Amino acid sequence: MAISIDDIKKLRAMTGAGLADVKKALTEAEGDFDKAKELLRERGLAIAAKRSDRETSNGCVLVKAVDGFAATLALKCETDFVANGADFIALTQTILDAAIAAKCKDLEAVKALDINGQTAQEAVTQRSGITGEKMELDGYLVLEGENVEVYDHMGKHTLCTMVQTNKPAAEQGHLVAMQVAAMKPVALDKDSVDQKILDEEYKTAVEKTKLEQVEKFVEMKLKKAGLNPNLVDSDDHIESNMAKGWLTQEQADEARKIKEEAKAEGEAQLKMPMIENIAKGRVQKFLKESCLVDQEFQFGDGDKATVSQWLAKQDKDLKIVAFKRFTLVAD
Repeated sequence: MAISIDDIKKLRAMTGAGLADVKKALTEAEGDFDKAKELLRERGLAIAAKRSDRETSNGCVLVKAVDGFAATLALKCETDFVANGADFIALTQTILDAAIAAKCKDLEAVKALDINGQTAQEAVTQRSGITGEKMELDGYLVLEGENVEVYDHMGKHTLCTMVQTNKPAAEQGHLVAMQVAAMKPVALDKDSVDQKILDEEYKTAVEKTKLEQVEKFVEMKLKKAGLNPNLVDSDDHIESNMAKGWLTQEQADEARKIKEEAKAEGEAQLKMPMIENIAKGRVQKFLKESCLVDQEFQFGDGDKATVSQWLAKQDKDLKIVAFKRFTLVAD
């Protein structure tokens, strides 16, 4: 049967599918809209299943705040070509708008939202069938309450942040949201850092300090023997420098022997109280660099004030209550 252009436009508006896909579905369904919609849905499911093991490293991240409820949502896909498409961005915005209107608290609630007669998850699956790429909803974050400023980094829809202050402060909140985007804090302050993160940082700091102390001891022994540590810091360098005539076979053999013996001696002489003190200092440095209120503020007057110090200069009672950050780009 003949399919009218009005029917094609109507089904396209209902599903967001391409004109060719809509026409094909209507033709196969002999003009039955429900059957045509089901055909488009099935094609999306088939594409999603076929590409289920693909990596979705691109996508669109959007953020919005309305009447005391703010949220960030990411819709992921395989390529930046699809991610930058107007229809893909519009679908992300439609789902985010619905999530905020319904005040969804988690991603599962977002996936179950009604979007033009189908769930958000079904809408994403259908879009996957149109583009031929795997797609998935991810990165849903929420901040509830007043005084939330949102930021879409450079308007590129790949990194979004939300910052909540304890009182109205749109300009200051926006600048701190930019700080969150640029400086990647892991927590608001020292007290809110997860203990697991602190334990891992301390463990890493201890091991790094031990390694450095042993390396210093080995270098001292090499220099004492008249050998340049930079020429013998690895077996590959030793072989390469011998080939260049910068080391003799005797020097290479001596260097290897010294390194092996000095390493064992250095490890035996490690002083754990000193190692632990250095490690604690490194953890404190990590906290200063990773806690939002203690970071050096990047958008002030160049006076190297921390975020909390800068806020106090604007208003002695102004504080950050919470923040959220989501990015598709590896930090």
